Amino acid sequence: MIKRKKTKVVNIGGVKVGGSYPIAIQSMTNTDTFDVNATVKQILGLEKAGCEIIRIGVPDLKSAEAIKKIKKRIHIPLVADIHFNSKLALMAIESGADKIRINPGNFPKQDLKKIVKLSTEKKIPIRVGVNSGSLEKDLLKKYKDKATAQALAESALRSVKLLEDLKFYNIVISLKASNVLTTIKAYRIVSRKKNYPLHVGVTEAGRAEIGIVKSSLGIGMLLLDGIGDTIRVSLSGDPIDEIKIGFEILKSIEARDGVSIVSCPTCARTKINVEEIEKFLETIIPFELQRKNIKFAVMGCVVNGLGESKDADIGIVGIKKGQAAVFKKGKEILRIKKNALKSYLKKEIKKM
Repeated sequence: MIKRKKTKVVNIGGVKVGGSYPIAIQSMTNTDTFDVNATVKQILGLEKAGCEIIRIGVPDLKSAEAIKKIKKRIHIPLVADIHFNSKLALMAIESGADKIRINPGNFPKQDLKKIVKLSTEKKIPIRVGVNSGSLEKDLLKKYKDKATAQALAESALRSVKLLEDLKFYNIVISLKASNVLTTIKAYRIVSRKKNYPLHVGVTEAGRAEIGIVKSSLGIGMLLLDGIGDTIRVSLSGDPIDEIKIGFEILKSIEARDGVSIVSCPTCARTKINVEEIEKFLETIIPFELQRKNIKFAVMGCVVNGLGESKDADIGIVGIKKGQAAVFKKGKEILRIKKNALKSYLKKEIKKM
């Protein structure tokens, strides 16, 4: 179990982050926010996948107005992402946003005061969101047009001070770069200097495998450092993939319970189609089981198969071409032919 830095606890619409609370998994919709039906449909799908906090973009008035309708039909906290326009921030808060994400330095002081006042009245937090692609001009000049870790940290700390000067401390901080090492260094700097909860992620990570690798490295290394209270895996594409990968990251460092499937990489000794069986398992495990500590092992031969099956709830081990031994809690219970294996696994998972 990782040892996390104890940060201030912040309540986001009933989901508490920081302190000893579980690391919350977030995502962001990619629908037009003003399209209420499409946005709600996507959020409900994300809820089913395990999303615990959802963020929506609020680029215009009709998107801010849509928050009220969206909130009535979803079941997780909603974060409104706003840039530059204080009227949109105020309307998002009035419409029921559970948190807003802004860069305080983007607003005139009087406008920021209004945002802080209303956030205080509604008891909602503000996430100070700093990205490498939107650093202040003076910081870019100072750091020679490079979005260094120091530049990101300085920008975040400057924004936090703007809020603290207004006696506002209900804060979450994020400072993301598309470069993994820059992201890690920036979070480490801010973690040493401030005790607010940190929303961790690698921004603009990319699609599919590239984004997964960058996010897993960046988020994983920070969490192992004890840094991070809520995470978002940023991927180009279906946001449900962000939730799946987020859970896998947390499961891999034992920060969350969940099903694990151990399988061998296969070699000349392989007696069963490991990849086919693993893919089949992934499709038949229902949502009710996915957040429970259940371990499956799918191993091509007896070399490592017997050892891995000792710890597995169900272990499938190839023993000869087209035939497998089935283990439960390390004990062999039967031998089964390939064509009967899928039916057997369906029955066993149904029992679970």
